[in-house]
Parts: sequence; structure tokens; C-alpha cells
Amino acid sequence: MSEEPLERQLLREARTIAVVARSARTDRPWHDIAGYLIEAGYRVYLVNPLLGEAHGRRCYDSVGELPERVDIVDVFRLPWETPEVVEDAIEAEAGAVWLQLGIVHDGAAARARDAGLRVVMDRCTKVDHMRMHADATGGGTLH
Repeated sequence: MSEEPLERQLLREARTIAVVARSARTDRPWHDIAGYLIEAGYRVYLVNPLLGEAHGRRCYDSVGELPERVDIVDVFRLPWETPEVVEDAIEAEAGAVWLQLGIVHDGAAARARDAGLRVVMDRCTKVDHMRMHADATGGGTLH
């Protein structure tokens, strides 16, 4: 019997996700994916110091400001900015750090793992959630 991939396990178990971005542009992937995760039924918190609100929700300045602990910190920041986000996630006692597609930072990932957080890098939460849902409903996989 094969073990469930970490990304699938995280998305299945999660109830709360913090989407962390630093862009005032709502035509960027962070905004689309946050909307998708909201529609998928997750309790989504937006962390974006450049906006006051998006998707009708308040944008927080940091993960540490959120009103509750989150299961996943979904990071849409440049690779060299991820160590700061990881430290914020550790202090907020998040369950996992997910670096979006194209974002890899081995040092930040090691720091998160050393602190007990689970880590996914270079993957898209929306794509992985869609694949998981398609597999569960017999709809096949996305190509």
C-alpha cells in the first residue's frame, strides 16, 4: 500500500490556510488561488501588507497577527523572502509551510522542518487540490 503524498495529506487535513503575498495586484496568482481555496471550503486568511482587503476579507500584515493558528501557510513570496515568512509561521505555531510553484528555499525549508513544521516546496495548492478532488470523484487527473 502506497503512502499518501504529503501535499495531499496536508490539503485533506487542513481547515485553515494563510495565503501570504506581497502584491497590491489582484490579477496575480495569489489572488486567484486564495479565491479558489475559499470556494473549496477552507477558512482562508490573507496576509498581504500592501492591501487592506481582498475577497471581502481583511488582509493582515503577518501570520502572527491572525486570530487563530493556521494549518498551512501558503507562500507567494520571492524565494529570498521566504526565511522571514518561515520564522513568522514558526512563531505562530502553524502546522505547515507550503512554498508555491517556482519557490524553493532549502534553508528556509530546513529551518521549518527543524521547528516541527511540515514543508512542501515548488507546488501549487490549487493544482494539487484539483487533482485530489478529481481523483476522489473519479474524474481522472489533470494534465
